[in-house]
Amino acid sequence: MILAASMVGLAACSTSGSSAPASSGVIRAVGAENEYANVLQQIGGKYVSVSSILDNPNTDPHTFEASMSVAQEVSNATLIVQNGVGYDTFMNQIEAASPNAARKVIVAQQVLSLPDSTPNPHLWYDPRTMPAVASAMATDLGDLAPAHRSYFQARLSAFDTSLQPWLASIASFRAHHNGTLVAVTEPVADYLLQAMGADIVTPFSFQADIMNGVDPSPEAITQEESFFTDHAAEVFCYNQQVVDSLTTAIRRTAQGAGVPVVGVYETMPTPGYDYQSWMAAEVAAIQAAIEHGTSTEHL
Repeated sequence: MILAASMVGLAACSTSGSSAPASSGVIRAVGAENEYANVLQQIGGKYVSVSSILDNPNTDPHTFEASMSVAQEVSNATLIVQNGVGYDTFMNQIEAASPNAARKVIVAQQVLSLPDSTPNPHLWYDPRTMPAVASAMATDLGDLAPAHRSYFQARLSAFDTSLQPWLASIASFRAHHNGTLVAVTEPVADYLLQAMGADIVTPFSFQADIMNGVDPSPEAITQEESFFTDHAAEVFCYNQQVVDSLTTAIRRTAQGAGVPVVGVYETMPTPGYDYQSWMAAEVAAIQAAIEHGTSTEHL
């Protein structure tokens, strides 16, 4: 989603993670999205106190408004991890309002050398993203706490190893179900679907309209629904976190046509998941839809 945020009152967001006092020597860190915060906590372990900002799967990221408490969290942090590509520009505004020469900021977009024009901002669904961002986390944490550099590198190695079952499941799906026809409402899980070898039949123009809160044309809506009524899609993935009357109607059309439905999430569902298990659950849900016709609307 492309987020427009402002500093106003109290917002529908929360923070998570340990709350070590500043005097403890623990590095204060912030992940703009809770999936980045989760990985940051995995890499930093006992030497990091991590807060996340966008971490409520029941909150629409489109309408996020940064509160003064969020600004304070960011101001106190010496390491920040954010997505970029226009998804969390509110972070840039807060960081500029509280300059700190010692602060390190990791932007996934920059780690991946992506241009600002990158059309799909949901970078964490790309299997290439977190290994690269986690490596940057370990490096910056080591710079901030040189005495613990080997500790961070060891945890990075463990994290990379923990991703292997997920990556293997992606490769297996691609080997057995390459070319699976998938309809979507917006490009939340597109990077993952593409890695799995899926053929996304929904035009990106339609996905972008839904993502940006623009009403698609009647012709585009008719085309989207025809993927189900004409059995031109084998599974339907919709943004379970952000729904409206249109996406609900499209979901019902898919259900009425007997097309299995999979809800995908922008924000990591909590509690019960870390980044690895969340991504693995999304792959498993898509696989169950293709192999057994099972719908998984909620993880």
